[in-house]
Amino acid sequence: MHQFPLIGLGLATTNNTGETLDTYFPKIAFKNAIDGDADLFEAWSNLLDQDLCEITDLSTLKLSKKSLLSSLGELNENSKLILCRITEDHAIQNVEEAYLKLHLLSYKFFQPNTLNLENMFNILPNVAWTNRGPIDLNEIDQKILESKAQNLSLEIKSVDKFPRLVDYIVPVGVRIADTSRVRLGAYLSEGTTIMHEGFVNFNAGTLGAAMIEGRISAGVVIGKNSDLGGGASTMGTLSGGNAVKISIGENCLMGANSGLGIPLGNNCIVEAGLYITGGSKVEMFDQKMQSKGVIKAAELSNVGNLLFLRNSQSGAIEARVNTKSVELNNTLHLNQ
Repeated sequence: MHQFPLIGLGLATTNNTGETLDTYFPKIAFKNAIDGDADLFEAWSNLLDQDLCEITDLSTLKLSKKSLLSSLGELNENSKLILCRITEDHAIQNVEEAYLKLHLLSYKFFQPNTLNLENMFNILPNVAWTNRGPIDLNEIDQKILESKAQNLSLEIKSVDKFPRLVDYIVPVGVRIADTSRVRLGAYLSEGTTIMHEGFVNFNAGTLGAAMIEGRISAGVVIGKNSDLGGGASTMGTLSGGNAVKISIGENCLMGANSGLGIPLGNNCIVEAGLYITGGSKVEMFDQKMQSKGVIKAAELSNVGNLLFLRNSQSGAIEARVNTKSVELNNTLHLNQ
């Protein structure tokens, strides 16, 4: 278990006025680490008069990894080396802190919904993400002009506050068919496979091997051995008034184009095309298929071993006892 305080060694990209656009953290040291990182934390702490500072002398960092030292030896004019310290899990105060917390999630040091991400959207700048790195939107027109005049490639991949995960971290044992659909800050466990229609937001992800062909919204976590079918949707909490954190338990199946607005327990199935919200009226059935009455779906939050389907004759949503076992195809999740 990782805890605060911690210090991140970051490589920040700045615009022409010195404002930070993004920060890549190749190394994070924890005070409570049981390995050499604790000594590294103390060494870096001695360099900090405040929680954020620029480093100009590499020798003061006490880095043992020569490849890291050599890579940081020569920086271009829009890059700077920084140390960013977070002592307590407070609201985000600057761009560097925002990126450090996104890295903490994607390095899997902290699980989704365990970090204070308040102010994230207010702090992060909207940036043009290109094959030449992030570019300030006030400077992008000039960069396009220069690229055209010099016949150089400038590919603008997106204009957004969040970059792609794999431009910073490539998780071990994970397959991502379309890397533009996974944001930095995604938490992806080994064995996760994300197909072309899959999407994973920041502060969301998988807690074990999983098949993702649908959308994992911010704040949503998927349990191990679960399958999010093609076009399936999970309701997030960033907008729309939903305040309930959605999760999918272990060994679950969300059918193609289904949707979920309640936390789903273990060993559950939601049939294809069925969208369940907290207010959906659901008729309950026991193992003998005897009706137990109608309740709101929210009352079934985190209840396991349920099969949700829509009666093809009446159109009513039903919850039956699930007697099936959901198993992933292990061949699709080795990802070596």
